[in-house]
Amino acid sequence: MAAYYLTRAENEILEHYADEIVSSVDGNTTLVEMGSGSASKTRLIIEALLRKQPELLFIPVDISASALDSSSRILLQSYPQLSVEAYAADYFAGLAELGKQRRGRTLALFLGSNVSNFDPEEALKFLRALRDVLRDGDALLLGADLKKDKSVLEAAYNDALGVTAAFNLNVLARINRELGGNFDLRAFQHHAFYNETAGRVEIYIESMCEQTVSISELEMEVQFGEGEQIHTENSYKYDLSDITKLASQTGFKRARTWLDRREQFSSSLMLAV
Repeated sequence: MAAYYLTRAENEILEHYADEIVSSVDGNTTLVEMGSGSASKTRLIIEALLRKQPELLFIPVDISASALDSSSRILLQSYPQLSVEAYAADYFAGLAELGKQRRGRTLALFLGSNVSNFDPEEALKFLRALRDVLRDGDALLLGADLKKDKSVLEAAYNDALGVTAAFNLNVLARINRELGGNFDLRAFQHHAFYNETAGRVEIYIESMCEQTVSISELEMEVQFGEGEQIHTENSYKYDLSDITKLASQTGFKRARTWLDRREQFSSSLMLAV
C-alpha cells in the first residue's frame, strides 16, 4: 500500500460521514468548492446533499478551465438534479466573483489539505476572504492533514511508489517544456523531510552531481553543486487546537471534526459566525 495516505484517508472520512456532514448545515444548501480539480471526492458530498434536498447548485472554482469543463460535464451527466456554475479563476478572483452573488445557505469545501500549501499568514488571509463571501450560519468543510510522527510523514512524502517525487520533479519538466530549459531529470532527485519546529514537511529537488543548466527563455544559466537543493514547496500540518485557532481567527467556529480510522487526517466543519 502506498505510503502517501492523504487522499485515501480523506476519501474514507467522506465515504463514512458525508450524510452527517451535510446534515450539520440547515436548509436547502448551495455547494461551493475552492480548488475543485476533478471533483472526484466532491461527488460524495453532492450525493449526500441530493439525498437531503431535491436539487443542488454546485459552484466549483479552479484555476484550470479544462479541469472545470471536464468535471462539470461528468457531474451533469451523473446527476440530473444538479446545476453547475463554474469559475475558472485563482482563489481570490473566484472569491471576488462569489461575493457578487446572492445565494441561499452555503456549504463551502476546501478539501485535499490544500490549506497545507499556505504558510500560516496566507492561510489566515485566504480563510478571511472566504468568510467575507459567506453569511452567518453558512459553513466550510476544511480538509487538513494532521501532525504525526516524523517517520510517517517522511515516508508519505518520500513514498516508494514515487508519487510525490514525480509531482515534484515535474517542476523541472515544465521549465524544460515552457521556458526552454535543459534540466536532465535523471540528474536530480526528490527529497522531503519534516521540520517539527515549523510543523511542516519541506520538499526539495536535489542535484545529484555538479552540473550547469541553461533556461533559454530567461537567458539564464544556473550552476549546481552536488547535493545543492531547490526548495520547491512546504506542506503545513495541523493538530485540532491549530484548526480551532485558525477558525477563531478567521470568523469561523470549529463545530465538529471527523477523522479517518487511523486518525491521520481531519475534515472539520467550521461555521461562519
